[in-house]
Amino acid sequence: MKKIIAISVLVLLVGYGIYHAISPADAKVGVAEGKAAPDFELTTLEGEQISLSSLKGKKVIINFWATWCPPCRAEMPDMQKIHDTYGDKVVVAAVNLTSSEKSIDSIKGFIDELGLSFPVLLDKKGDINKQYEVMSYPTSYIVNENGIITTKFIGAMNYEQMKDFLKLK
Repeated sequence: MKKIIAISVLVLLVGYGIYHAISPADAKVGVAEGKAAPDFELTTLEGEQISLSSLKGKKVIINFWATWCPPCRAEMPDMQKIHDTYGDKVVVAAVNLTSSEKSIDSIKGFIDELGLSFPVLLDKKGDINKQYEVMSYPTSYIVNENGIITTKFIGAMNYEQMKDFLKLK
């Protein structure tokens, strides 16, 4: 009987060790696929503070963009469609490189013109753009419910690509 208890405890400890060795919570932070997405906090156009960590439990598209970027403009209607269709499971977090814009009003005009209703986050100094190593626009990161980057995509995405990267049906 003692032997069975000892083996059971050993199996439990080994299982516990393996679980924690591969657990996403222990993933190293970085901007490569498979890494935990670096946390950040930015202000929206409406003045609300949003952090990436506050979105845990949902899939997130972190989209780096600017109003002067034609491919960014092209993908925005599809991002709105993702937001409208899957907003209960997916957050579109559109991080604007605000320091490259003419004014905040030009960003508001862009959002109004395209009828966008997902959060537009203002990266006023470009710190988050640097942290995520954004070199061209648009650049998007797909982050799963556990905060792990599953896809990095450079260029404009369409609706079907977004659905595929997010593993949506």
